[in-house]
Amino acid sequence: MKAREEGPDLPGVWAAYGVLLQHLRKRAGLNQQQLGDAIGYSLEQVASVEQGRRPAKAAFTVAAERVLEAGGVLEVLQDEVDRAKLPRFFRNFAVIEAEVVSRFEYEPLLIPGLLQTEAYARAVFAGHCPPLDKEIIDQHAEARLSRQKLLERVPMAELSFIITEETLRNPVGNEEVMRGQWQRLLDASRLRNVEVQVMPARPGFHVGLNGPFVMLETRDHQRLGYIESQEANCLISDPAEVSSFGMRYGKLRTQALNGVESARLIERLVGET
Repeated sequence: MKAREEGPDLPGVWAAYGVLLQHLRKRAGLNQQQLGDAIGYSLEQVASVEQGRRPAKAAFTVAAERVLEAGGVLEVLQDEVDRAKLPRFFRNFAVIEAEVVSRFEYEPLLIPGLLQTEAYARAVFAGHCPPLDKEIIDQHAEARLSRQKLLERVPMAELSFIITEETLRNPVGNEEVMRGQWQRLLDASRLRNVEVQVMPARPGFHVGLNGPFVMLETRDHQRLGYIESQEANCLISDPAEVSSFGMRYGKLRTQALNGVESARLIERLVGET
């Protein structure tokens, strides 16, 4: 009964993966227990994946590919399985994001998801209202980390992030979580295709005070804007509106610290803890 009640809200790609896994397992002459023993997972975990009730993790897929000699047919579904772990409202954006040639983001409240550590991401999801089940927190965190493949994807995407100093100093999680997060920002900023800038804390108005936003350029060079707040989002394609986003981002880049100055500020934060 529980599975039937959950079914309508579960992503179809999980069910498709499960059907394929079951076919490959039976072809190999294994029952669920035998497959679980061979790949290091329990009978319940294998059954849940086959029934589409739980998503396969990347490590599960790698092990199943090896044992079942699947020839990559499970692996090609993994990105879609991971994206389906994301909140429903965000999934369409994530599909577009994975293929962009450039992505620019201004974030005044939290470290951008593409730069978050697992500990920071879990702290963010743990603070959700209404509270999320632990399993949902696990799935959202895994999906967020999976999106970060964009940072080192080939061909490379040009990525720019502007983060406010207040965001860097806001203790999400605890001191250890923030120390790891600052180090993650420094590591990301050393990638050739990634620029991290800090908007210093200072009085007065700047255009970023109107809220966070993202600018994307697709492979066919279409420019898009994206805004999100309180789990409501909007993908913007109107050229005039996207142009306005571009002007605002350009102004913010001139007002923020440059890459070297930003790294020095983050290094000081690391040294203070």
